[in-house]
Amino acid sequence: MSAAKPRRMYANRHQGEFRDDSLDRLLPPEHRVRDVWQFVETLDLSALLAGIRSVPGNAGAPAIDPRILMALWLQATIDGVGSARQLARLCDAHLVYRWLCGGVEVGYHTLADFRTGHGEVLNDLLTQTVAVLLHEGLIDLTRVAQDGLRVRASAGASSFRRQKTIEACLAEAKGQVEALRSQADEGAGAASRRE
Repeated sequence: MSAAKPRRMYANRHQGEFRDDSLDRLLPPEHRVRDVWQFVETLDLSALLAGIRSVPGNAGAPAIDPRILMALWLQATIDGVGSARQLARLCDAHLVYRWLCGGVEVGYHTLADFRTGHGEVLNDLLTQTVAVLLHEGLIDLTRVAQDGLRVRASAGASSFRRQKTIEACLAEAKGQVEALRSQADEGAGAASRRE
C-alpha cells in the first residue's frame, strides 16, 4: 500500500443551507463546543489517520475526518451520551452536534464502528481530554445514571489547585468514559437481540 495522502470529508460550517444562515452563524460565538472543537484540532490523531484506506486514485468514498468523530464522541461524553444511535439522532437534530458535523452526514454505524474500532485509543483520548477540559474549567460534566447508580460528575472551580485535583479530574473523567462505554456496550447487546 502506498503512503498516499488519505482522502477525507472535512467539516464546512460556513456552507449555506436552504435557509440564509450557516451553521457557524447559528451557533453563538461563545458556545463551549467551539472550545471542544479547538481542543480536538490540537490532538495528535495520526494513529487514527493511518487507518484511512480511502486515497486519491482508489475507488470508494472519502472517509470522515477523525477529528469530527472524535469531537462528536467527546461532546457526547461531556453531555452524558454513550449510545451511537442517540448520538446519530443528535447529529441530525441538535445544533451543537450539527455544527460539529459541519454538513458531513454521520450515521450511527459509522459512530459505533469508530468507537469499537479504536476502543482503547479513543477511551484514552476521551479520558485525558475530559480531564484537561475539566481542569481548565471549560466543561462541567452532567450526571450519568446507570442501573440506578448516580455517578458524581461535577466539581467546583476552586478545587483545581494541586496535583491531587488533577488526578481527581482524571479519575472523574475515566469514570464518565467507562460508565458511558458500558452503557453503550449494554445498548449494543440489546440492539443485536432486536435484530
